[in-house]
Amino acid sequence: MVKMVSHGKHIAIIVEQLNKFNPENQSMEDFLNESAKVLQTLNVTDENFVLETLAGCIEYKSLLDVVVNAFFVRDGKHCLFSERNLYVVICYLATFQLEELGLQHFSRIVKSLDTAKMHKFLRFFFNALNLNTWIKDEWSHFYDSLYVKENWIDPLLRWQPKMQQVIEQFADKLSNCTTIVKTSTVTQPKEFNLTVPKPRAIPIPLPIPVLEKSQPVPPSTYKSPKEKKQLEEIKTKNRRKAENTPDSMKSKPTFQAQKIQSRIDNIPVKLNAAAILREGALYQRKMEQELKRIENLLRGAKDPSEFLEWQKQMRGKDLEEQLAEIECKRLQGKLSHEEAVLAHQNVIQENKKKADLMREEKAELMHQYAEKRLQEQKEMRELVEQVVEGHKNAKQAKLKLQKYKQQIVQEVCEESRELLQQALEEEEEKLRKRYELIQQIRAIESLPSLKNKFVDLTETGGHGLICEMSIVELRERLALLRETQKAAEEEKRDQIIHEKQAKEQLLLDKLDQISLFRAELGRAAALKQEEKKRKSQSGERPVKDERILNLQQKIIEKTMERKKQAELLKITPQKTSVTSVKNSLQQNHWKELEESRERQFKILQHGFMARETAQKMAAYEAAKSGATVCILRSEVK
Repeated sequence: MVKMVSHGKHIAIIVEQLNKFNPENQSMEDFLNESAKVLQTLNVTDENFVLETLAGCIEYKSLLDVVVNAFFVRDGKHCLFSERNLYVVICYLATFQLEELGLQHFSRIVKSLDTAKMHKFLRFFFNALNLNTWIKDEWSHFYDSLYVKENWIDPLLRWQPKMQQVIEQFADKLSNCTTIVKTSTVTQPKEFNLTVPKPRAIPIPLPIPVLEKSQPVPPSTYKSPKEKKQLEEIKTKNRRKAENTPDSMKSKPTFQAQKIQSRIDNIPVKLNAAAILREGALYQRKMEQELKRIENLLRGAKDPSEFLEWQKQMRGKDLEEQLAEIECKRLQGKLSHEEAVLAHQNVIQENKKKADLMREEKAELMHQYAEKRLQEQKEMRELVEQVVEGHKNAKQAKLKLQKYKQQIVQEVCEESRELLQQALEEEEEKLRKRYELIQQIRAIESLPSLKNKFVDLTETGGHGLICEMSIVELRERLALLRETQKAAEEEKRDQIIHEKQAKEQLLLDKLDQISLFRAELGRAAALKQEEKKRKSQSGERPVKDERILNLQQKIIEKTMERKKQAELLKITPQKTSVTSVKNSLQQNHWKELEESRERQFKILQHGFMARETAQKMAAYEAAKSGATVCILRSEVK
C-alpha cells in the first residue's frame, strides 16, 4: 500500500507542475530546469519519471488536448475543469508509456487515484469505436495517418482487452461502494416475491460522423530544404579548415575582401536626377578641397602620407594581436568543454551502479506488495457476499418513487394547457387589430395625387435676393469660366515644358562631367591595386602564437581520452531522457559560444577592411574631384 501512495504523490506533483507552466512566458527547457530544482528531494528514478512525463505532456499537448476536450464534452460533463491536467497525464501514460511501464505498473498508478474519475476516463479512451474513428482522424491532422495507426492506435487496440479487465474492476469497486448497507443484528429481513424485471432495451448507438476526406500531406513537408544541407556542408568544411590550417586565417580574408571590392566597383549604377545633381555638387566640392590642398603644399605644408602609412601598420599589428587573443579564448573554451564531457561520463558510470542497487530493492518491494494484494482481494470477496443480500430491498422504493413522479407530471401538463389557451387568445386579438390598421393604410395610399410638375428654366427662384439668376444664365456663366480655366492651364503647361527642357540640359552637362571624373578614377584605382598586389606578394607569413599551439595540443589529448572513455562505457542516447536534454543544451551552448567568437573575429576583420576601404574611397573621391595627372601620380606614390 505504501507504493500506491507514492504513485499518487508523483501524479499529484506532475499535475501541480503542469498547472504552473505558461508557454507564452517560458520555454520548455527553462520549465524543466525549474522543475528539476523543485524535485531534488526525490530519488533519481522518481525524478527521471516525473521529468520525462512533464516533457512528454508538453511536447504532445495537441494530441492529448483532442482526447481530453472530447471527454469533457461527452462523458465528463460533471467533472471539474480544474482537474483537466490529471486526465492529460493519464492519457499520455496510456498512449506513449504503456509499453514501457507495463500493465501491472500502469494499473497501480491508476488505482492510486480516484476510482470514479479513472473509470469514466479509461472507459471513454479505451473504447475501440472511438479509437478507430474520430481519435484516429483527429490525430491524423497533426501527423501522418499511417504513422498514427502503426505507432499509437494499433498498440492501444492490442492493450484494449486487458485494460477492459481493469475497467471492470473499477466498475465492481464502485458498485460495492455504492450498495454497502449496515446489516441489523435484530431484524431478519425476508425476501420479497417480486416479478422478474424485463430486460433493458439495447441503446441505439450514436451515428458515426462522416468526415471529409483530408488532403494528403505533401512529401516536401518531411524533407529538409537543399539550402540548409548546403549551408551545413559549407559550415563543416570551414570548421575543418579552421582546425587544420589556422595559419591561413589571417591572410585569406584580406584577399577575398579585395576581390569582392573590385567586383563591387565595376557594377554599373543607373542615376536619377537627384543623384546626378548630388554627385556633381560632391565633385565640385572635392575639386575645391584638392585645389586648396595643393595651394597649401606650395606654401610649405607637410604631406600626411607617411603618418597614415605608419598608422595603418600599427592598426594591422593590433588586429593580429586581437585575432590571436580571440583564438586563444576559443581554444580554452573548447578545452573546458572536453573536460566537462569527461566529468559527465564519470557521473554516468556512478549512476549506473546506483540504478542496479535500486532495481534489486524494487524487486523485493514488488514481491511484498503482491502478497498483500492477494490478502486484500480475499477480504473484498467476503464483503461483496454480505452486500448482495441488502441490495434487494431497494427495488420497492424505486417503484413508489416512479408513481409519485408520474402524478406530478400529470398535474404540470394540465396547468400548461390552460396557459397555452390564454396565450392563443391574446395572439388572435393582436392579429385582428393589426389587420384593421393595414386596411386603413391601404385606403389612404389609394387616393390620387399629382405627380407631374412643370419647370421654366428662364425664370428665377423668386426669393428676393440681388444675386438671383435663372438656370440658363447659370449655364452660360459656367461655360465662360471653363474657357478661362482652360486657357490658364495651357499657359502653365507651356511654362512647365520650358523648365523641363532646361533641367534636362543641365543634367546632360553634369553627366558629361561625371563620366570624365569616373574615367580618371578608374586609372587611379588600377594603379593602386597593382601596387597593393606587389606589396602583398613580397610580404612574409605571420608566425603562429605559442599559446595557440599549446592549447591545440591539449585539446587533442583531451579528445583522445574522451573517446577512449566513451568506448569503455558504450553509452547509447535515449529518446526522451533528461540526460539527453541536458547534453543537447550543453552542446548548443558551446556551439553558440563558438559562433559568437567567429562573429567577433569577422567584425574585427571587417573593421580593418573598412579602414582600408575608407582610404581607398578617399583616393577615389580625390580622383573624381577633377584632379590632374600630377594629382594622380601623387596618389599612386
